[in-house]
Amino acid sequence: MSSDDSSCGFIRSDKLDHVASWVVASVATAFALSLRNCSYVRNTTALSLLRFRSSSTAKVLSLLDVTCYSTCSGVEYSSSSKRRSRGPVMAAKGKSEGDKQEDGKYKHTIDLPKTAFGLRANSVVREPEIQKMWDENQVFRRVVSRNDGGSFVLHDGPPYANGDLHMGHAMNKILKDIINRYKLLQNFQVHYVPGWDCHGLPIELKVLQSLDQDSRKELTPLKLRAKAAKFAKSTVKTQMASFKRYGVWADWDNPYLTLDPEYEAAQIEVFGQMVLQGYIYRGRKPVHWSPSSRTALAEAELEYPEGHISKSMYAVFPLLSVPTSCKMLEDFLPNVGLAIWTTTPWTVPANAAIAVNSKLQYAIVEVNSPSGDISTSSADKEKKVGNFLKNRDKQFLVVALDLVPTLEAKWGVKLNVNATITGSELENCRYVHPINNEQCPVVIGGDYITTESGTGLVHTAPGHGQEDYVTGLKYDLPMLSPVDDEGIFTEEAGRFRGLDVLGSGNAAVIEYLDNNSKLIIVEPYKHKYPYDWRTKKPTIFRATEQWFASVEGFRTAAMDAINQVTWIPSQAENRISSMTSVRSDWCISRQRTWGVPIPVFYHVDSKEPLMNKETIDHIKAIISQKGSDAWWYMPVEELLPEKYRNEASRYVKGTDTMDVWFDSGSSWAAVLGKRNGASYPADLYLEGTDQHRGWFQSSLLTSVATNGKAPYHGVVTHGFVLDEKGFKMSKSLGNVVDPKTVIEGGKDPKDIAFGADVLRLWVSSVDYTSDVTIGTTVLRQMSDIYRKLRGTLRFLLGNLHDWKPIYAVPHSELPMIDRYALFQLESIVKNIQESYDSYQFFKIFQIIQRFVVVDLSNFYLDIAKDRLYVGGSMSATRRSCQTVLAAHLLSIVRVIAPILPHLAEDVWQHLPFQFTAEDGHVASSVFELRWPVLNQRYLDFPEEEVIFWRTILEHLYQLRTEVNRVLENARTTKLIGSSLEAKVLLNSSDISMVTRLADMCASENDADALHRIFLTSQDVITCLTRREVEAKDQQPFPHINVYRVQILSSLVNVTSEDIPCTGEYLIEGKSEIWIGVSRANGSKCERCWNFSPQVGNYRDHPSLCGRCHNIISQPLPAMAAAS
Repeated sequence: MSSDDSSCGFIRSDKLDHVASWVVASVATAFALSLRNCSYVRNTTALSLLRFRSSSTAKVLSLLDVTCYSTCSGVEYSSSSKRRSRGPVMAAKGKSEGDKQEDGKYKHTIDLPKTAFGLRANSVVREPEIQKMWDENQVFRRVVSRNDGGSFVLHDGPPYANGDLHMGHAMNKILKDIINRYKLLQNFQVHYVPGWDCHGLPIELKVLQSLDQDSRKELTPLKLRAKAAKFAKSTVKTQMASFKRYGVWADWDNPYLTLDPEYEAAQIEVFGQMVLQGYIYRGRKPVHWSPSSRTALAEAELEYPEGHISKSMYAVFPLLSVPTSCKMLEDFLPNVGLAIWTTTPWTVPANAAIAVNSKLQYAIVEVNSPSGDISTSSADKEKKVGNFLKNRDKQFLVVALDLVPTLEAKWGVKLNVNATITGSELENCRYVHPINNEQCPVVIGGDYITTESGTGLVHTAPGHGQEDYVTGLKYDLPMLSPVDDEGIFTEEAGRFRGLDVLGSGNAAVIEYLDNNSKLIIVEPYKHKYPYDWRTKKPTIFRATEQWFASVEGFRTAAMDAINQVTWIPSQAENRISSMTSVRSDWCISRQRTWGVPIPVFYHVDSKEPLMNKETIDHIKAIISQKGSDAWWYMPVEELLPEKYRNEASRYVKGTDTMDVWFDSGSSWAAVLGKRNGASYPADLYLEGTDQHRGWFQSSLLTSVATNGKAPYHGVVTHGFVLDEKGFKMSKSLGNVVDPKTVIEGGKDPKDIAFGADVLRLWVSSVDYTSDVTIGTTVLRQMSDIYRKLRGTLRFLLGNLHDWKPIYAVPHSELPMIDRYALFQLESIVKNIQESYDSYQFFKIFQIIQRFVVVDLSNFYLDIAKDRLYVGGSMSATRRSCQTVLAAHLLSIVRVIAPILPHLAEDVWQHLPFQFTAEDGHVASSVFELRWPVLNQRYLDFPEEEVIFWRTILEHLYQLRTEVNRVLENARTTKLIGSSLEAKVLLNSSDISMVTRLADMCASENDADALHRIFLTSQDVITCLTRREVEAKDQQPFPHINVYRVQILSSLVNVTSEDIPCTGEYLIEGKSEIWIGVSRANGSKCERCWNFSPQVGNYRDHPSLCGRCHNIISQPLPAMAAAS
């Protein structure tokens, strides 16, 4: 036998050496059983030297209701033994491998597994072959058209078309494919249109980076757009090929691209509807601005990396006058100032007010500097003390009362409180601007002014902050923003013009304040600061003329819509609710070329915008035919509708494009409302958790604004993929796990090709609702599980090589063990379906691993080998077993198909019999099947039987450990060579269990006989006392061929010569099981290799046991004889 055969589980006696320990939870009063591991043929050797232990009370069996999914690992025992048992398959192969043993003459009578289905997946070759078969036969399209169970729409969130795919893309698309394939099996018409986000700055930057300086100078907007479109389409083609290699099914021939004219037209339509409803407006407001990209950014385009350090500054703005409500401050004039703290000193030139909290208490403190120079500690060596603290004149400051101790420690001075005043009393005080010397007011701000940091007084520049802007509107403050697109101070900044606000300009402001004794201290401040997610450089808040969507106008409707959606996990609802409830108006305009234009015209003189239903509809019609490039190459008179053409010379086109989040956020309108079968709202959106502030939210806002409802019924979110150590993947760290390398291997020999199914198995194994990890160790574990699963399926295929559905045994005629196996199967199919329905794929992985890889292989299939191999080709027990195997194969291949489609299809293409569905359809692909229909008859297995079999599964593993320890001792002492030469005796003290086991010993159905369950060659006899035998008025189990049974009342007379090796095992610390090992009785059967006293009794076949003789004496079926 090849190594592949042995590992797939067809038969391997050295592993079966240990399966005998699958025994009962609480074994009963005094029974002895001959436990001979790895045996197949029943032998009627007598059991001797057993006695019953006396018991004061008869214990009633208390069976645990344990799970039927054992987690037994099947670990090999006694690995040090040099002599191992061999089975009939090895014997049958012996002669062909040069073994000259005479026992090979019966090998043709053994029913070996036969299948062309390989143990090795060879995924690099086989998976593309299967995908090609799907494509050529249009399986996805054919299954969708045949299904009639309703529509299911999972709307694809468009990945960005600007580079290679990473593991996050792979997990996302595989999760979607698992859901879609499951829905196909559930008879749904699945509509899945893949999409790509093709506009925006990242693609524009890719194009610019590919050009030299001369080429950039010659680059017109249309040339740039043409190059950007070409780059995006090329990237889409590359990414699509990768997605296909993952095994993802989709309408690949008709994807949606945000650069397609029909998509752009739908986006213009959404924009127009929001305009007509009054949700779009133009205004000058502070927005996130990226100097490195020279454009406004939305919140979703920002990231907040750890470790950013700003220069934070405490400064003094001299108080000039006070209102009558604040007379006490007059006593401190002109030596009193307002202390402020800011992390953006460069915004001070735009200062328009100082804001206070009306509810806070403020103190007028006297600054008492130390007599010597103020020094800083070694820990504060980067802190710089300003000239204000070096001034020896009497000085007073206004600060929040609660912050006085904190400021004393930070500034290194004593602050004596002279008076207190409320924030409301400070309103309308006037101070001198520290740079331009203008008078500015003290105003009341909002709850954003606290005593958690700073001074309790906030420097307010309405042109550079959202809260500042709101406060500025309240007091009609001037909105200065003396900064240009590149982050350089303009002429309005006076002495600072031409300086970079994030560099030399910031330092210049600090220096100026210090030179004029307005600086208290400056120190580094580590905090989270917004960066441009594309260029990875800091952003600024800057007031510019932009187009906005008024979220406030439909915020309530958006919050109501969120409540109507099913969110998975449930906490996702809280996240998007909190974001939506506080978000400001959405800045939707960008100062870039590559995007969908905002369809607005400006009057040449007044600068007033022209945008109404007629103009928007006209632009939409043009773009739907010619694409958005038309906005750049067509003249104004052609872009304007007929009624405005005479005035075309008075207007110019706007140059702003739409935020890419508006692009993708309109996909519901471009796809769900336009494609056949793609209904709106979608059944499901599934993306990463970062999309709560991205695509989930932009889609929600556009849909609610135009239709009053969310574009999705359900939303599933997944976490990020990290490396095995839990770190974020980065090329600089060298810890990137590339999905392409995982599937196809790499140049490095260490980069093993695992195949797409192993990657998909990993996706199903993790709880994707949080961040997940992946690496070589994890993938090797997945590969091992995949191999074992493949081996189990190969076993099923191989042992059904001569099976036809007409051979199926009715359920009522099946042995009890077969009925229990079907009960287990139906239970796990039901549990798996529930997990698919709730999108908890990791539970499916756990069930498959426990049931298929462990329980099914290690228990049922192990004990089935006897019936399948040596039980007789046409025997009732073999056909009943094949009935169960066929049911398992047909169910397992379907429940794993959504996760492991290539494996499932490979199995189906090697199906050794034709399967016809209930509707008469013969499936040429596994996905043409339906999900297994619940068989209530299988589930109606008696409860007491369920409990009994579960108990056997639960405790036999632990008992086996002790049994094999005793067997190993027997080998060490030379009592036996292999376990086939041993007889294992068990004795316990629970009458309920022993009664049941006695019934099993007496079973007329050979498959249910106890020695078959325990894989022993000789009969397993549970013995009663002599008095109990006489009370039954019968011989002990007369229908069993018992040659010799000696019943003892105790073990007192049992010596070490009778049973040389013994041990003990406690079940839950209560029921003790005594274990003994002696040599087996009889001789070895040449066909099945079991020891039996019957060997030598048959003149025509003297080397066979009774069962093998009966099988050989019968005429072989034609097929078997031919083989």
